[in-house]
Amino acid sequence: MALDISRVATVELIREIERRVRCAERKEDKRTIFFGPPGAGKGTQAPRIKEEYCLCHLSTGDMLREAVKNGTEMGRKAKAVMEAGKLVGDDIVAGIVAEAIDGPECSKGFILDGFPRTTNQARILDDLLQKKGQSIDRVVNLHIDDELLIKRVTGRLVHPASGRSYNIWFNPPKVAGVDDITGEPLIKRGDDTEEKLRTRLDEFHQKTTPVLQYYGAKVANIDADDDIDLITDKIRKSLDEKH
Repeated sequence: MALDISRVATVELIREIERRVRCAERKEDKRTIFFGPPGAGKGTQAPRIKEEYCLCHLSTGDMLREAVKNGTEMGRKAKAVMEAGKLVGDDIVAGIVAEAIDGPECSKGFILDGFPRTTNQARILDDLLQKKGQSIDRVVNLHIDDELLIKRVTGRLVHPASGRSYNIWFNPPKVAGVDDITGEPLIKRGDDTEEKLRTRLDEFHQKTTPVLQYYGAKVANIDADDDIDLITDKIRKSLDEKH
């Protein structure tokens, strides 16, 4: 089915053409993995790096849903496993990743987010890439002190209608509990509790530490408690560094 571009703004078309030309001229590929606990800023940094380096951003959950929806070979296998009430195994998840990185949007490399979660998955990924004559170039680990992260997350307040967010520790509203603009009440998300976050952080550290040890010298530890632009710059330098 042909794409109808008649409703796309000219400036957007020009921007996309310029992006494609720039990416086509880019000679160096980058294959990287992003690690970071909930709230560390992966969701902010990955799109920036993706755009600058012409990479595709592959989230495990999104890839799994897309593969099932599109009925790919691995998607069909995953669907059968899930319908049987079982967990999708490492080989199927790795197969879905392999299908995704073969896509044209990943021709200049990728950012993996949420995979690998275990050393076994890391080994399977390395084997898949090795068959293509490729390897992971850099593992970006956005690390931040747990107590600071807990303050960041548990202190969040949101204005539902606009999406404006506040933090009782770092960016409090002018009047406690109400939106600065409308005066309407702010809410706290249900999963933003300290108990739930500590459980998620413990699980994250238990799973992630062995994987980071597996990748060794390829890991770039980036302090996520910093200005957003400075964090981007640190990630950029780690990707450009020869090792």
